Amino acid sequence: MTTTAEHPTPANPDDPTPATAVPAAADDTATTPHPTTPNPLRVRHLKAAIIGAGISGLGTAIRLLQTGTDDFLVFERAHDLGGTWRDNTYPGCACDVQAHLYSFSFARNPAWKSTFATQAEVHTYLKDTARRFGIEPHLRYGHELLDATWDQDHRHWRIHTTHGHYTAQVLITGTGYLSEPAIPDLPGLDTFTGTVFHSSQWRHDHDLTGRNVAVIGTGASAIQFVPAIQPQVARLHLHQRTPPWVAAKPDKPNTPRHTWMLRHLPGYQLLRRNFNKHGREIVAFFMSRPGRTTGMKNMAAGHLKKSVPDPDLRKRLTPDYTVGCKRLLFSNTWYPAIQQPNVDIIPDTITDIGPTHITTADGTRRTVDTIILATGFTATDRPIAHRIHGRNGHTLHHTWTTHGMQAHRGTTIHGFPNLFMLLGPNTTLGHSSQTVMIEAQITYIINALKTLDKHHLTSLEIRPEAQTAYNKTLTKHLTGTVWNAGGCTSWYTDKHGNNPSIWPTYTFRFRKQTRHFDLPNYQTATLTHPQPPNPT
Repeated sequence: MTTTAEHPTPANPDDPTPATAVPAAADDTATTPHPTTPNPLRVRHLKAAIIGAGISGLGTAIRLLQTGTDDFLVFERAHDLGGTWRDNTYPGCACDVQAHLYSFSFARNPAWKSTFATQAEVHTYLKDTARRFGIEPHLRYGHELLDATWDQDHRHWRIHTTHGHYTAQVLITGTGYLSEPAIPDLPGLDTFTGTVFHSSQWRHDHDLTGRNVAVIGTGASAIQFVPAIQPQVARLHLHQRTPPWVAAKPDKPNTPRHTWMLRHLPGYQLLRRNFNKHGREIVAFFMSRPGRTTGMKNMAAGHLKKSVPDPDLRKRLTPDYTVGCKRLLFSNTWYPAIQQPNVDIIPDTITDIGPTHITTADGTRRTVDTIILATGFTATDRPIAHRIHGRNGHTLHHTWTTHGMQAHRGTTIHGFPNLFMLLGPNTTLGHSSQTVMIEAQITYIINALKTLDKHHLTSLEIRPEAQTAYNKTLTKHLTGTVWNAGGCTSWYTDKHGNNPSIWPTYTFRFRKQTRHFDLPNYQTATLTHPQPPNPT
C-alpha cells in the first residue's frame, strides 16, 4: 500500500510557527478556510503527532530530534508547556522524588535549589529544556485533540484538533494520568453558593484570609497545600475519608559546595541520579509483599508518634491499611498544621452540601464559604481514550471497558495500529520516579519508528496473543503485592477492583523489556512502493 499525497496547512493565527506548506494534490482546489472551520481536504501529513507537552511529550520530541526526525508536531491544548507542573500551582506544590531523579537523564540540571524541587522549579526546568533542545518550533499551543481516527485504507491517523486537521503515520500520546481532575459526586455540591475549586485548578484570585474553608480529601495535594493555607484561614474543616501514611521528608537546601560539584565535577550529577534510581529499587522489593513493609511502617509510625503527642488524635491519624497500598507521602509540615486550633479533622461521611454549609453523617452542620477539592484525578478513566478511534472504529475507551484497561509494554494496544501511549496502563510507579519509565518508553517508541523506516512498513499493531501474555505476567506480579493486597481502595484500582495502573516490580525489568523493539510480537503492513522522505 502506498501513502497518499499531502496537502498544505491552512493559515492559523493562533499557531506561532505555521507549518511549511507542501505541494497540493492535483485535485486540491479548496481555498484556505477560516481556522475555526478547517477544510479536511487541506491537511499536513506528519511522521509523528505527539499529544501533550508535558514531561512525556517533551522528552519524546527531544529524542526524535536527536535521532534525526523533525517531521513532527506537539499538540498542546493549553497555551504553555509543562503538563501537570503547569496546571498544579497550589500553595506548597512540590515533587516528592529527588530532583536529580525527577528530570531527564539526558538533560540534567545543576541548578536545583534543594533535594526536592518545587512546582515552579520543575516548570522552569521543562521550559528551559524545551528551549535548550530546540523543541519550541514544533509546539502547537491551543490545539486540543478532538478526535484521532485510524484510517485503515491509507494506514495513518486522521487527527482533528481545535485549530486544524492533520494526518500522521504515528500517534503518540503524552497526556499522562494526572491531567483530568476527579470531581466527587457529593449530594448538593451544585447548590453551594460559595467558591468551589479543585486543587489542580487553584483560584489564586480567591483570597482565603479569614475564611471558613472545607478541604475534601487528604491525599498528596492536601498534604502540601493545607500547611500553606492553614495560617491564613479562620477555620479549616479537613474532611478525611482515610488517613494517609506520612513519613518525614528528607529535604535540605543544596550548599554552595554541592552546587559547585554539580556544575563542575564531571559525572557527579549522573552519579547522584543513579544512586537515587537504584536505591529506590529496594522499596519495590519491600512492596512486593505486605509482610516486608514492617520497616516502612515503623518509619512512618515513628514520624506520626514524634509529631502528634495526643494518643487519641494519633489513633485517628493512623491508617488501617498496609503502608504503600496508597502512595506513601512525605511531609514535615502536615502534622504540625492539622494540630492547630483552627483545624477540625472530620472523619464522618458528607451527607449533604447546602448553599452555605456541609452536613456530615453524625448530624453536624458546619458553615463554610470555600470548598477545596483535593480529590485526585481520573487515572483509570482517561479522557483521551474517548477521543481515539482504532482500526474497527471503536474508541479506546470502549476497548478498555470491554476487555480491560491493558496494553503491551504499557505502550501499544491491539486494535490501534501505530498508536504509542506514554504512561499507559501499568506504568505508574509506587516506589520511584516516573521519568525512569517515561525514558524507557521513549526508547521503545524511537526503536519502533526506526523499525518502520528500516523495513518500509506502513503500520505496526501488537498481536492480541502477545498483549494477553504480557498482561498475564503483570497480573501474576501484582498478585500479593501491597498495591493489590494491602487492604485499601486507591486510585490505582478501577471500579471493578482491577489494577491497571501500577508497574509491580523493579524499573530495571521494564527498562530491559523496552530496550529493543520486539518486532515478532507485531502484525505489520508494508509499503508496496517506498516513498521518498517527507519534503517538510
